[in-house]
Amino acid sequence: MSLPRIMLGGVELVLHSGAPVETLEPLGAGSNVLRMSDGAAVKQTHWTKMQGTISGQGWMPPGLVGLDYSLPLELRSTKVEAIGGAGLVYTLTSTPRPDFAPWGLALVGRDWVPTTCSVDDGVATLTALAGATQYRACWLPVFSVFCERPSENQDSSGNTHSWQTTWQEA
Repeated sequence: MSLPRIMLGGVELVLHSGAPVETLEPLGAGSNVLRMSDGAAVKQTHWTKMQGTISGQGWMPPGLVGLDYSLPLELRSTKVEAIGGAGLVYTLTSTPRPDFAPWGLALVGRDWVPTTCSVDDGVATLTALAGATQYRACWLPVFSVFCERPSENQDSSGNTHSWQTTWQEA
């Protein structure tokens, strides 16, 4: 299975700009652990959003200078997200890319093997396989993000361009 490339604001990041390194993590400001009068902890969640970075080093700049960073941009990520367990039905935690369908895996013995995955309204349903003990729904997410123009570095001695951008889900 050949994965698509990262796209930001409709611009595809080509391998000549470097093999992208992606991080994806929760944006930490949406929940707090509060203490009750008896000392018991209660987690209060107001919202959940993601943030991350994309960086690369290659033979050319990433070509993202012309984007309008004052508006939300569509980020089509290649960072695989997965949710799993013993069940066959999973609610996805983000929207899958429209150009790359989610897929399913089943643990049969010591091997993960493909299984059919269908998604309807953000819920993935996997097909049971004989002997499977665990299942996993996998997908590539798409986000609406705010980010800044990437920082860029050029090393003329090696003809390489390094770049990095950080983003937060809108």
